[in-house]
Amino acid sequence: MEELKLTEAVITDDLDILQMLREIGPGENGFHNNAFNLSEMEFSQWLQSQMDMAKGINLNPEYVPMTTYWLRRNGYPVGISKLRHYLNEALLKIGGHIGFCIRPTERGKGYANEILTRTLKLALQMGIKKVLLTCAIENTASWKTIENCGGVLEKTENGERYYWIELHLKSPMTS
Repeated sequence: MEELKLTEAVITDDLDILQMLREIGPGENGFHNNAFNLSEMEFSQWLQSQMDMAKGINLNPEYVPMTTYWLRRNGYPVGISKLRHYLNEALLKIGGHIGFCIRPTERGKGYANEILTRTLKLALQMGIKKVLLTCAIENTASWKTIENCGGVLEKTENGERYYWIELHLKSPMTS
């Protein structure tokens, strides 16, 4: 039986996470992965920076607190999501509250819907009631996932699609 879990990044995460980040590469379609070329030693420092970012510690002035999560299937990492705790002007233009990516060898298996649904639940638990997601116009897989999870297209602008998802205590995203 397949067990899926979404877990927050912690300092004790194994190198299987680093292997996934390497497979994802530098990112695509607006998803940025600055950990794809880290050494094993640098990886633990990067994990600590992710934990600090979630707590708002040592943030660059243009950043907001953000929590990083892994989607694991039976312990094996298949995806990453990033949940920004609130938006600043830059994130309103591109990025939004949530970024997500599934490792290339695991795409097309429904994990994108799963990781976004679970990350939306965590956003609601944080008190976020309306979530912005942006994606490149040509990124059909992402915008279909966003629409499947309740995203309502607000506009297309500068090569990006802008979606809002309203979160409710009794919505399909929280049941």
